Amino acid sequence: MIQIRNLIHDYLRRDEEGNVEGSHRAIDHVNLDVHPGEFIAILGHNGSGKSTLAKHINALLYPTEGTVVVDGMNTADEQNLWKIRQEAGMVFQNPDNQIIGQVVEEDVGFGPENMGVPTEEIWERVNESLRIVEIEHLRKKSPNRLSGGQKQRVSIAGVIAMHPKCIILDEPTAMLDPSGRKEVIRAARALNKVEDITIILITHYMEEAIYADRVFVMDEGRIAMQGTPREVFSDVDRMKELRLDVPQVTLLADELRRKGLDLPAGILTADELADALGLKEETDVRKQA
Repeated sequence: MIQIRNLIHDYLRRDEEGNVEGSHRAIDHVNLDVHPGEFIAILGHNGSGKSTLAKHINALLYPTEGTVVVDGMNTADEQNLWKIRQEAGMVFQNPDNQIIGQVVEEDVGFGPENMGVPTEEIWERVNESLRIVEIEHLRKKSPNRLSGGQKQRVSIAGVIAMHPKCIILDEPTAMLDPSGRKEVIRAARALNKVEDITIILITHYMEEAIYADRVFVMDEGRIAMQGTPREVFSDVDRMKELRLDVPQVTLLADELRRKGLDLPAGILTADELADALGLKEETDVRKQA
């Protein structure tokens, strides 16, 4: 679905007259493949380059050097621009920057309308998109009256209505409360598992990454770690070196293991920890009793 080869991106600094006076390398020789139907999480501290990388996949930025190919189309070729943005939809951090309609269903239909989709098909796509993210009951509401999580679901529905093969979520939960974050991640997982849409999640919430097929950790514009969530989060010390946390359950299990308890590395959920400690069996026995 996505092939990134030796990608370099330099942000140029210019003086008041527009002359280049320096540059900052945000992406430094990144290589990355994403296969159709995968759920990928990209992690990193602020300034690590993860959002810059996301914008390359959607052709909002162009490589300084190297290539980005989305579904066989090179992002550097301007003729591919709109087709790439249909294939790889983008959901941004602040839903208010992406919602323009006065009514939810009107906003969701905006993208297909601009693509020239016939009116009858637009409404079919709107209905389908609202169903997928489970906000059919909000279709006649004003986005201004929705919670943050609901607004972000509207943004996602608007992208789904364009029938993308891939959705890039650029820190979609950064401005949401815990309840809103769960809503959005649940919707992203459903898109991946049920609709088979490729998901690329950019996040700094480690708990959101445990559902990914693969995790990439960025630092200073490079990929510093990669692997399954279990593989990446097992290396607690390396994650700390990269100024990142691990899921709270993983951290607790690591501390208990260091204290001498016989626990496997890479525990990701409370249920896994309970199983490893033998607590779940005790709870099940008590319930049966």
